[in-house]
Order: sequence, then C-alpha cells, then structure tokens
Amino acid sequence: MKNIQILILFIIGSVLTALGVIFKSMEYSIASFFLIVGMTFNGVALIAMVFKLLKKKDSDTFLDS
Repeated sequence: MKNIQILILFIIGSVLTALGVIFKSMEYSIASFFLIVGMTFNGVALIAMVFKLLKKKDSDTFLDS
C-alpha cells in the first residue's frame, strides 16, 4: 500500500468520524454508523502504516516514498 493510499484512508476515516460526531450531537440515528465506519477506516490506515514502517528497512525515508 502506498503512502498516498494510507493518507486517503485517514482522511476518509476522519471525515466520517467528524460527521458521526456532528450527527450524534444532533441525535440522528445514523450517527453510530458513521462513527463505526470512520473509526474502522482510521484503524485500517493505522495498521497499514505500522506494517509499512516495520517492513521498511530505512524508516527515515518513509515519507519520501
């Protein structure tokens, strides 16, 4: 997985989580769905980033690739 794909997963997850928080404050019933999906995206992106960092031999150039 490339760095840009991981970043896109984080962005999508953050947007969905933010929508879930907004909808939760307005007491909409769909808020829980947005929160669950958004946090799942963030979790998958975090796991992908950790695996990429562990697999890479030179961690100083992680953001360069």
